[in-house]
Amino acid sequence: MTLQIYHKAYVYLTCGSELLVFDEPDFPDVGLQVPGGTLNAGESYLIAARREFAEETGLSLDIALESFADQDRIFENVLHCLDGVHRQRHFHGRIRKKPATEWEHFETSPSSGGPPIRFRLFWVDLFAKDAPAETLFFEGFGAPLETLRTRMEGQIDGGH
Repeated sequence: MTLQIYHKAYVYLTCGSELLVFDEPDFPDVGLQVPGGTLNAGESYLIAARREFAEETGLSLDIALESFADQDRIFENVLHCLDGVHRQRHFHGRIRKKPATEWEHFETSPSSGGPPIRFRLFWVDLFAKDAPAETLFFEGFGAPLETLRTRMEGQIDGGH
């Protein structure tokens, strides 16, 4: 059996030492995620990352995004995911000021179809003693965190 390949782009947005994440209050077992999703036909990873970020957060990005990690993940029978190979490209962007500490937003057109999905967006400190473990993230979203922390070291306002 050949698995369908889905191209995905995700944004790891940081402000100082904090990373923007979200959970799904209506599906508490899903775990933490970062904004992103499936590329449309003919769309680049970068354009998809910006579009998906806006769709999932309600915010638009006018900052540079740098690709910092790629991974392939196999999804089978996972809550509102498309079964197949997810070829993921992870982008990092930095902002100086948070737009809010926490907010809710609905993704109105999930790539897997179905009703809108409610997201609760908030920030986690990647360098805090109680920083969320990689395992608290949904289906591999935590895998690039160590690479991200390494990128951020020495570039965080106030230092750590």
